[in-house]
Amino acid sequence: MNFSFKSAWLLVVALCVANGSFGWNKPTHMAIGAIAYRDMLAKSPRKLARVLAILRQHPDVNTRWAPMLRDSSLTESEKNEYLFMLAARWPDDIRGQKNPNDHPTWHFINYVYNPTLGIARTDTTLATGENILQAFALNRQLLTSNAPDSTKAIALCWLFHLAGDVHMPLHTAALVSPQFPDGDRGGNLFKIKVSMSNPTLNLHAFWDGMLLGSDTFRAADQLAVQLAQAHTRRQVPHRCNRDIGKWSRESFELARTLAYKQGTLIAGTGNDGAVLPPDYVATVKPIAEQQVAFSGHRLATVLRKEM
Repeated sequence: MNFSFKSAWLLVVALCVANGSFGWNKPTHMAIGAIAYRDMLAKSPRKLARVLAILRQHPDVNTRWAPMLRDSSLTESEKNEYLFMLAARWPDDIRGQKNPNDHPTWHFINYVYNPTLGIARTDTTLATGENILQAFALNRQLLTSNAPDSTKAIALCWLFHLAGDVHMPLHTAALVSPQFPDGDRGGNLFKIKVSMSNPTLNLHAFWDGMLLGSDTFRAADQLAVQLAQAHTRRQVPHRCNRDIGKWSRESFELARTLAYKQGTLIAGTGNDGAVLPPDYVATVKPIAEQQVAFSGHRLATVLRKEM
């Protein structure tokens, strides 16, 4: 790891620790929203206009979001894209603020992975309350209901966000082992270090902030362009499939084989993280990039079909 990359990585780690471990971090969710926006702009501009019209009825459009959307350096199209970005990150923005639309258990599902017993099951989960699959179905129903557009705008934010979260492998898995008999909370209890000289963080936070640390429009847009070009819509497997259950099972397989390295990845004890294998970052980063691109394209497919 060269000096510049290490410095950037330390900044990302600091941001993850400061903001908690929610899923892809906020900048990455913004990039997912941007990919979906660009996909719809190219393929379904009329459906895009309907989505934008609903999002403009969101309760935060004239408060929390107003300063960003008034940015005079942005074109009108970029402001529309920014609205998609802000919608995609909104469920994380309201975390812990006593907002009635905050639903912590909606962000994940705990499929059980117990490598010690040879168990990798997507038909059983550790119970946590309503999970990401149930939440996605609920908000899809709201979108096609007679609910007011202000309610549909909130449902859209959740669809944007959950389409991203379900593609983050550690949002679909709970590692159960002698070290974590009640599960590792999707890697949140799994302590690691990127290198011996780096601070300890958890595996979930590592995955959260792997791709982007800056939440500016330009940074998120640049990542979106890069990933959408590297992983085009045509490359998305089953790209017309809107089954979030299938997406979650794909992510669980990535968690098992790559994030946890088929049960061979070692967690630290106490507050001391175990150093990641030397090839770990180089192996998993392309997969994280792929998953972010897939989630944006698949989100666009859902929006085209539902609107």
